[in-house]
Amino acid sequence: MYPRVEISLDKIKHNAEKLICLCNKNGISVAAVTKVFCGIPEIAEILVECGASMLADSRIENLKRMQLIAAPKLLLRLPMISQVDEVVEFADISLNSELETIKALSQKAIDKSKIHNIILMIDLGDLREGILDEVEIINTVEEVLRLEGIHLLGIGTNLTCYGGIIPKQENLSHLVNLKERIEKEFSIKLEIVSGGNSSSLYLLEGGDGIPGGINQLRLGESIVLGRETAYGNIIQDTYEDCFRLVAEIIEIKDKPSLPIGEIGMDAFGNKPVFQDKGIRKRAICAIGKQDVSIDNIAPEDDKITIFGGSSDHLIIDVTDSLNNYKVGDKVYFKLNYGGILSTSSSEYVNKVFV
Repeated sequence: MYPRVEISLDKIKHNAEKLICLCNKNGISVAAVTKVFCGIPEIAEILVECGASMLADSRIENLKRMQLIAAPKLLLRLPMISQVDEVVEFADISLNSELETIKALSQKAIDKSKIHNIILMIDLGDLREGILDEVEIINTVEEVLRLEGIHLLGIGTNLTCYGGIIPKQENLSHLVNLKERIEKEFSIKLEIVSGGNSSSLYLLEGGDGIPGGINQLRLGESIVLGRETAYGNIIQDTYEDCFRLVAEIIEIKDKPSLPIGEIGMDAFGNKPVFQDKGIRKRAICAIGKQDVSIDNIAPEDDKITIFGGSSDHLIIDVTDSLNNYKVGDKVYFKLNYGGILSTSSSEYVNKVFV
């Protein structure tokens, strides 16, 4: 069935084993992030078999899909107060920065006779989630420690995802210093200091090293695409093609490269701009913007270029290809992170293990 994404479980396993081993050698456990492939259980099971200490996802729906897998579940996105019942039910741990939300989690945990673990998020300058002011951090910890049904498991941070701030010795050392201050001031032991995501990996691969005290990373993109995300470098001896998209050609015609007539808005409210390349052999594939972010795919045949697409159609230029494509043939595409995410999220794209 097409379109489909072909998923190599062997390649994912290879990447996961390498990265988890690298982290473990440096005293760091790995929370395997499953959100890019929407928590597909078959992939999540392999990550746990490879040594991931927990499974992490931004959406409760994906955590539910993985409930039968014997590993702690971490909710990555800050919980919504409206969803605290499901958070306590399906997540063993959640990332938090708002005291009101933590209080709501506390009450729900009490109602369910549970203990819910939290990692308090610290903003080190990327300006996404987390508490930025140190006084507020200490005051929040003091309040959290008074709450029943809540266990402060540790502190963490997120870098590069919004502001593009790169993990360095300096900013990550501040996180470790905060951990030491909290432990001393409140006479407690924090079990986890979560030092970010795949963007922190370069520090283990010939960088300055991760400061001692950081004992967890949350890895997703590096596992599925074999690259660190601070500088976008490929990690040696990893696979980039764990996921590949296959689409079927439904039309091939020689047509002008410029539409004929007055150009107005396209189906998405944009006014398109076209370059006149003369008559080209254009193929239409049965996939569109409803299924995949077409800016995040690239044909494996490097003689093919993508013209564009609508919600249901992808239009490609096969004029220069050495392959004599015909209706019914399949075209293969590389996927970056956004491509994996969009195709995994689409119910119209089949997922096949190869």
